[in-house]
Amino acid sequence: MAARVRFAPSPTGRLHVGNARIALINWLFARHDGGVFILRLDDTDAARSRAEYASGIEDDLIWLGLGWDEMHRQSDRLDGYAAAAARLKQTGRLYPCYETPDELAERRRRAQAEGRAPIYDRAALELGDDDRKRFEDAGRVPHWRFLLRHEPIEWDDLVRGRAHFEGSNLSDPVLLRADGMPLYALSSVVDDIEMAITHVIRGEDHVANTAAQIQIMDALGAGAGAVSFAHLPLLVGAAGEGLSKREGARGLADLRQDGIEPMALNALLALIGTSDPVRPVADMAALVDGFTWNKFSRASPKFDAAALVQLNARLLHESSFAAVRDRLAGLGVEAADEAFWNAVRPNLQRLSDAARWWRVVDGPIAPVIEDESYLADAAALLPPAPWDEATWRRWTEAVKDKTGRRGRALFHPLRLALTGREHGPELKLLLPLIGFERAAARLAGRAA
Repeated sequence: MAARVRFAPSPTGRLHVGNARIALINWLFARHDGGVFILRLDDTDAARSRAEYASGIEDDLIWLGLGWDEMHRQSDRLDGYAAAAARLKQTGRLYPCYETPDELAERRRRAQAEGRAPIYDRAALELGDDDRKRFEDAGRVPHWRFLLRHEPIEWDDLVRGRAHFEGSNLSDPVLLRADGMPLYALSSVVDDIEMAITHVIRGEDHVANTAAQIQIMDALGAGAGAVSFAHLPLLVGAAGEGLSKREGARGLADLRQDGIEPMALNALLALIGTSDPVRPVADMAALVDGFTWNKFSRASPKFDAAALVQLNARLLHESSFAAVRDRLAGLGVEAADEAFWNAVRPNLQRLSDAARWWRVVDGPIAPVIEDESYLADAAALLPPAPWDEATWRRWTEAVKDKTGRRGRALFHPLRLALTGREHGPELKLLLPLIGFERAAARLAGRAA
């Protein structure tokens, strides 16, 4: 059976790099296995979910190239969650609890002060009918907890290896809020069963949730081993610290606006935390072909925003003109050709930088004049058109012979006058693009 996986974000904000890595690895595994990638919006929290966030999540996934085969919204599936809850109530696995949030917080505080794990004490199971009626008459509405069996819970995790929990060390999870709305532990399990999910791939912060959800699946009739699990280590910063807002918690929309190429981000997120070196990857097919679970490490992968920018630059340096032609036109560089691209791409960090170099080639720019007399001598030695890559060497050799200048004293004033910049692409490539008329004007100090 081919894999069926799901990426299930909550539309309470935009995606960040941690979310993107989970989505990407789900997608890569599904495509490698010839399976199905499902986008499932966990939007049952009506107070926090927003339509604009849902649309933003779709936009982010499309930008990354992570198209989905099916899409579902949990807000459309509330009847199924209610039916599942009713079944669990009938079998005695879902029981009502009347504690207030303040009472539960006080119990946790007391347990921690006494050196005990802050596990729910199942006090609600001791309530009789009269006790429950008294609470309800006082206006309390119960929330509902799942009764875990106090027995070992084990599974073979695709990343972590053999995982083991004791049911007695876990709190009975709340599945229904007092207002009747299902919580993640219920809705996620119901959906995974009904959508025939074969693999749940998510962050290691869900490991304890998985232990409880295995029992919930079993109670709903899915059976042991119905789903395989992979829990990925969470991203950390470059020095091993938690990701800052500036780095990993930045939204994908921010990275897109900052000029990051989607394949640069895909390559970084797919390869960090694996045995493969981080390198530029031109398309998703290479990442799909190289996917295998045994490459993933249990160590926390380090996300470095500076490394992403460097990888972005390396990707552009290796990109062909055909791959960027249409996008250059969108930047206002419609007349750019392959010669221009080959000249400037080694100096790009972001594709938008190409527009800046197009202005240098096509003008007008204000030249920077460092030595008028020297530049006048150089202008007088400009060879006639047509120009090619050999023109720069012929010209500067003539200027050197005329003026006796060498090294920086020879080249730096020419670069400043011709480009208005201290550094940039090789002038042997730029000079033919600038052309005789613009070069002569700039050497004379005129904007051109």
